[in-house]
Amino acid sequence: MNLLGRKKDNPPSEETDGASAAGLSGDGRDTGVRVTAPKGRPTPKRNQTRARGPVAPAPMTSAEARKRKKAAKESLTKEERKAEKVTRRAAMADRREKMMAGDDAYLLPRDKGALRRFTRDIVDSRRNLLGLFMPAALALVFVMLSLPSVQIQYYVQFVMLGLVAVMVIDGFLIARRVNRGVDAKFPDNTESGWKLGFYAASRASQLRRMRAPRPQVERGAKVA
Repeated sequence: MNLLGRKKDNPPSEETDGASAAGLSGDGRDTGVRVTAPKGRPTPKRNQTRARGPVAPAPMTSAEARKRKKAAKESLTKEERKAEKVTRRAAMADRREKMMAGDDAYLLPRDKGALRRFTRDIVDSRRNLLGLFMPAALALVFVMLSLPSVQIQYYVQFVMLGLVAVMVIDGFLIARRVNRGVDAKFPDNTESGWKLGFYAASRASQLRRMRAPRPQVERGAKVA
């Protein structure tokens, strides 16, 4: 069926049909009318028929990023905010569990690497006097506060100094043992002995159940 007023010997050009399908006039102006492409022609893509809106630039400061995040949060409904909160908590719990399990991708930079894992295994495989420092110190402070006697406080001070000396000696022994094990297993390592020893002593000073990542070996296990 021919259109009215159109001659058979003057078929429509591809440029004219494309402009009509996109809603453009002959001179390229947008007429606001969207029509379906003629049969046998591909339908115009959305980016060809609709101009893209302006894209917001990336935030330049952390304050601006927080402001945008707050504005986006306020635009959500109560149900959407609740769902987002549940999702965020689940993601945080999953990341923490993987970190506690020793997954290298989720560990802090100080805990990453096979060398640090080997150090933790050495510390976790033995009983350490350093782990008793915090409970003993809290017990001594409790005694000093509950028994405000000058004589008792005098003796408690010496006990505290002796406790500190024992902890320093035990920390030195742990650091030396760790450095020897690391040098034997990783002969090409470039980590300083002082830094590695301090890391081992810091972990040993924590209660076993409070260590992060959690211990991967049992007490008395042979670490090689």
